[in-house]
Amino acid sequence: MLKPLGDRIVVKFEEAEEKTAGGFVLAGASHEATKTATVVSVGQGMRTLTGELIAPNVAAGDKVLVENNAGLEVKDGQDKVAIVRETDILAVLV
Repeated sequence: MLKPLGDRIVVKFEEAEEKTAGGFVLAGASHEATKTATVVSVGQGMRTLTGELIAPNVAAGDKVLVENNAGLEVKDGQDKVAIVRETDILAVLV
């Protein structure tokens, strides 16, 4: 398992298949501006100039909306995950 540093967050993107009327599968919704992901692990947060720690607003297990093409995709064992900054997360899905 990856442990992110600072304000970074490890997420696993949900693969959404889109089909045309004829039944053809389109490649992973690449034209969309956002993606849905599940938070896998969270860093400790960000430090201010005075050294105060600001905790992240998300927790492991949260479903979030992330900007498309945000972060860095890596492999964690057999899983493909992405490391993103907290600022790349647009919203928490409830």
